[in-house]
Amino acid sequence: MTDHETEQVAARVSHRWPYISGAIAVVAVLLLGALIFYRENNLPFGFDTEWMEEIVEHRNPFWQFPALVMNNIGGGLVGAVIVPLVIIGALCVIRRFWSALYFAIATVLSAGIVQLLKGIYDRPRPSEILVTADIGSFPSGHVANAATMAVVLGFVFRRLWVWFAGIVYTVIMLLSRTYLGAHWLSDTVGGLILGAAVAVIVWAPFAQKLLHERRARSRAARAV
Repeated sequence: MTDHETEQVAARVSHRWPYISGAIAVVAVLLLGALIFYRENNLPFGFDTEWMEEIVEHRNPFWQFPALVMNNIGGGLVGAVIVPLVIIGALCVIRRFWSALYFAIATVLSAGIVQLLKGIYDRPRPSEILVTADIGSFPSGHVANAATMAVVLGFVFRRLWVWFAGIVYTVIMLLSRTYLGAHWLSDTVGGLILGAAVAVIVWAPFAQKLLHERRARSRAARAV
């Protein structure tokens, strides 16, 4: 194989990795959901109950307030509509239109898949829940939204601090969902994997557009 042929093969592989890795992650979530569904009538795993027992034992007003804040900004009207619209608007203001479209598609697709899986698996929520929530505990929509947003913005801005902030935000969201008893730990893990996977898969067809957009913005900034 010549060097040129080797480069072509490498390029094909690099273009396929988001689809392959993302698809593997989605399949993993589907298998986890199926395992939960068929395992003793949707009962939680041992680590789910142990984690919840620890959470309930250490509940106090100091931690409950920030958990409720995360509950409000991560879901419902604020999390599902207002926050995404603010981010899309901000991206459009800085003339990152392809980025805005990427974010919009990934967010809607992630939320849609979450609701579909919630209806399919219909997992009961923990009895220790402190907030009002819809039916279906698996996967966590709040965590899926957070993971999708974190990965999308990480790909868009390509800054270490953006990735770090996104990871911290997602982990805090994960902890808050279990603290409030809205989800079992396995629900949040499923939401995290699913949200990140959707962001990676949707990124693939936008990769070149986002690269050109970022380069164009960098040239414009240097010209000022």
